[in-house]
Amino acid sequence: MSLNKKSVDDFHAKGKRVLVRCDFNVPLKDGEITDETRINAALPTINKLIGDGGKVILCSHLGKVKEGPNEKESLAPVAKRLSEKLGKEVKFVADYNVTGEAATAAVDAMNEGDVVLLQNTRFRGKEETKNGEDFSKELADLCDAYVCDAFGSSHRAHASVAGVTDVVRAKGGDCAVGYLMQKEIDFLGNAVENPVRPFVAILGGAKVADKLNVISNLLEKCDTLIIGGGMAYTFLKAQGKEIGTSLVDDEKIDYCKEMMAKAESLGKKLLLPVDTTIAAAFPNPIDAGIKVEYVPSDAIPADKMGLDIGPKTAELYADAVKTAKTVVWNGPMGVFENPILAKGTIAVAESLAETDATTIIGGGDSAAAVNQLGFADKMSHISTGGGASLEFLEGKVLPGVAAADDK
Repeated sequence: MSLNKKSVDDFHAKGKRVLVRCDFNVPLKDGEITDETRINAALPTINKLIGDGGKVILCSHLGKVKEGPNEKESLAPVAKRLSEKLGKEVKFVADYNVTGEAATAAVDAMNEGDVVLLQNTRFRGKEETKNGEDFSKELADLCDAYVCDAFGSSHRAHASVAGVTDVVRAKGGDCAVGYLMQKEIDFLGNAVENPVRPFVAILGGAKVADKLNVISNLLEKCDTLIIGGGMAYTFLKAQGKEIGTSLVDDEKIDYCKEMMAKAESLGKKLLLPVDTTIAAAFPNPIDAGIKVEYVPSDAIPADKMGLDIGPKTAELYADAVKTAKTVVWNGPMGVFENPILAKGTIAVAESLAETDATTIIGGGDSAAAVNQLGFADKMSHISTGGGASLEFLEGKVLPGVAAADDK
């Protein structure tokens, strides 16, 4: 997959109707937006197109829409907040059909620099099904050019992400990426395909199964692979160590053995916890007070479970980060939602904050951890896509990236 994609800087938007797929999947409480990160991330691209004299038509999904179209998952609050941030009216098309007569009329009435926001794309049903073909055509009918700036949705071959591009391109229109997508491609894509070395990858999270292909792909690309989180105990068991009642993926023990052998054959370092933070049981509720102790990784009592890396491991991992020029981190080191069990994750975050290396946080829980712990401004890049960034790290082709025109 070529990563050299046409961006909003590479075509002339003046007078054109430009459809922009954003990620406005924001959290709502009683109709109010509780986190505006995704709206803020879309502003540079929107402002660029407004400044160029484009007629800017925005679309996005919001929520899962399991119960069918409903006001709780309408994009109306996003239109209101966008209007305030852009300092101009964002005309909202409330029609649940998304691309019906109301949308056509709103677009027809646009002047250069105007902004229209369409209703939640998921109100049209499953975009990846046969239904998506009609939706792709209707979206393309509204525009002359298309821009994808929704990295968090770019791993899905949906009508509003990929399907629309075929129709726009067929009628001679440009298909580009926005600034947010460009940043993700530059950092995540190039970190994996062309890293400045030494390249250290850190993987955490609960299950080995969630990261099978990521582990294998990164072993081929990085110089050191660090394993933490719940998945580390499956690796430790694969080494023949007693892991007590710790989380384990028994079906993946042979896979872990294969990966350790692969690391050795490729001459790569694979670091596993040398000590661990144990407790009698998982905290309930998750942030409850809990009594812990630290033991070597090969001395976990049969009736205890590991819930975070230990202090010696935190030091070992921090030392590995100090030598790096590029670091990619995906997944916490322990149950970071609990202050007592967040120490390993905090230590890794601190080591990334203190290094001069390019530091890339691969979305999801690790992004949440970095934000919650106050280290966000110390990182080179925090990905906006959980599933998408994981698939990028796996080496998969992302439909939303592939669908954009090459330069």
